[in-house]
Amino acid sequence: MKSRSQDLSLSDSRELDRSYDPLTGNPPSRPAKKTLKQRFLKLLPCYHSGSRSSDIQKSIADEGELSTVHHRPVGLDRLVQQTKFNKKELQVLYRGFKNECPSGVVDEETFKSIYSQFFPQGDSSMYAHFLFEAFDTHNNGLVSFEDLVLNLSIILRGSITDKLNWVFNLYDLNKDGCITREEMTDIMHSIYSMMGKHTYPSLKDAAKDAPKEHVDSFFQKMDKNKDGVVTIEEFLETCQKDENILQSMHMFDNVI
Repeated sequence: MKSRSQDLSLSDSRELDRSYDPLTGNPPSRPAKKTLKQRFLKLLPCYHSGSRSSDIQKSIADEGELSTVHHRPVGLDRLVQQTKFNKKELQVLYRGFKNECPSGVVDEETFKSIYSQFFPQGDSSMYAHFLFEAFDTHNNGLVSFEDLVLNLSIILRGSITDKLNWVFNLYDLNKDGCITREEMTDIMHSIYSMMGKHTYPSLKDAAKDAPKEHVDSFFQKMDKNKDGVVTIEEFLETCQKDENILQSMHMFDNVI
């Protein structure tokens, strides 16, 4: 006989993907036309459309390894409390995530492979690595649905301070509470590599000096006490006074 906790967990999972109506217990009505929320899922790291045959075979092999995980998400009500998404939005996000990632998790190699499809003109592997580590909140080498929505909630719905803290954490590669020149140099090189010929100035035109110039500019603006590192306090103080940065923080406000 199943325990009560198992029944509740199953109920929560079914409520997330709307495999039943939590109010009536009946199957949901016929799904409506794809919404912006669903289309946005195509930008997330489980979208396999357009993959080449070899990529698909590798994905199947990877999925076979991940299939033993079968991560079950926490309950819908809890995610509503933890994020700034409502029930309907979470159900749409989970349904898409579950369809593309039946195991309930995505590993770094899959993340990199999918992310590279959006930057075919360059090499996005290093930036995708940094991004994956920011999403991998449990540091277990996997991104679950909870990891995904908790991070998306900050990026899309968080306050300016929340978003800036998230960006700082992305740049703080070793998570020691400050950004060093070496870390910022790695970030800038990863961005230039990812953008390829679309960077300005391009790597070809500026040789290898452009990333260094960006790092120098970053530290000149952010490193208030000139000690060679940027703390979260310095980062927040500078960003909150920069109109261009503040406007960029609103870029994704209406995506979902």
